[in-house]
Amino acid sequence: MTGLVNEIRDYIVENFHFGQGDDLANDDSFLEKGFLDSTGVLVLVDHLEETYGIKVGDDEITPENLDSITLISSYVQRKLDEAKAE
Repeated sequence: MTGLVNEIRDYIVENFHFGQGDDLANDDSFLEKGFLDSTGVLVLVDHLEETYGIKVGDDEITPENLDSITLISSYVQRKLDEAKAE
């Protein structure tokens, strides 16, 4: 999953942290840091759906799934694993 974490981290840093990722830990809460607003979350969800071919349900747009690089990576991996199992 390291590759997935790196891909997501690169996207987040480039698109929401303006390339300045040195002070962003993978477990940092986006909510606590004021890092993503509601529009940013929608942009992120769109990116995840297009890039990884997953469907993010409205009920899945929660901090438990999308509030840090680590949580996003775990969420995407679960969705990918579910798709393989079908």
